[in-house]
Amino acid sequence: MANQILTHEQIQHKIKRIAYQIYEANVDESEIVIAGIEGGGLKFAKKLGTVLRKITDAEITLCTVNMNKSNPLDGGVSTSLKEGAYQNKSIILVDDVLNSGTTLVYGVHHFLKTPVKQLKTAVLVNRNHKKYPVKADYKGISLSTSMHEHVKVTFASKNDAVFLD
Repeated sequence: MANQILTHEQIQHKIKRIAYQIYEANVDESEIVIAGIEGGGLKFAKKLGTVLRKITDAEITLCTVNMNKSNPLDGGVSTSLKEGAYQNKSIILVDDVLNSGTTLVYGVHHFLKTPVKQLKTAVLVNRNHKKYPVKADYKGISLSTSMHEHVKVTFASKNDAVFLD
């Protein structure tokens, strides 16, 4: 049986808070690249972008990050933007849940092949089960869970939610 951890309203509040934190860290930037990892990360990135566009004059550029999440080495990491589009820019790499850190560390590695001005990470749920030295710079909630528990994030129109199975 799943327990609801975050309601739609709580998630909206966390999205707004994270967007303001991103804005404060990038107040002098003319462009911020929001790079969402395909799936829940991209949906979360789009929601962050929507709020950021309301609070800053900076251009908010959405970038889709594609990879095989179960085996990032298989096929590597690709993005919807060419390297030059994010070179020397401030990038926020976004995922919905930080479990082991595998997805984020491969995403970070991809962007660091190009000179960037700043690279930060944002997640809605940080599970504290990292096997890689990657951290979430911006996080909605931190959960201390067991390895057999599963966090499920659903983004649905006016019905976003986070559940713990």
